[in-house]
Amino acid sequence: MKASPEDIRARNLRTVAILAGLFLIPLVLAFLVYYGTSWRPAGRTNHGELILPARALPRDSPILRADAFTQRWSLVYVGDGACDDDCKSALYVMRQTQLALNNDMQRVRRVFLASTNCCAKQMLERDYPGLIVIDASADRAAPLLRQFPRDERAHALFIVDPLGNLMMRFDTRANPKGLHEDLVALLKLSHIG
Repeated sequence: MKASPEDIRARNLRTVAILAGLFLIPLVLAFLVYYGTSWRPAGRTNHGELILPARALPRDSPILRADAFTQRWSLVYVGDGACDDDCKSALYVMRQTQLALNNDMQRVRRVFLASTNCCAKQMLERDYPGLIVIDASADRAAPLLRQFPRDERAHALFIVDPLGNLMMRFDTRANPKGLHEDLVALLKLSHIG
């Protein structure tokens, strides 16, 4: 039995409809899930916590040189100048991260803002060479210190971009490889600093 032209046409239309459905149904489902629900895929690639919006650090602070947080990327630790174990751990992570940058390590400076009891200078100079220590314990440093989030400060390293904007925070108790990866990505994408 030979199929009639109408049967062949119907069978071809069914085949085209099935093929179109195979391609369009997933697209429609994805559209409905994305725009019709509150679920969003995790699109984050950074390990640190972005500070949004980025906070411009004061350039006219009496405790800083005018170029203190400009021209290079800065890793900043804010803590007690006596430098307890949390401080030493954070400074160690900061130093090792900078060293791991290899050729780009000159693009990053390490800064310790001693918010109280400044400073254990001999220990800091001996154990953390190249660390810039700034006495931020005076009242005149308050506008600068207010820009750095206070919660869990003892376990936080901050990243300041070459324009002087506080833009990221990293928990030193997390795997330091994440800080290194974030810095490598920032340095790779940055045309400044």
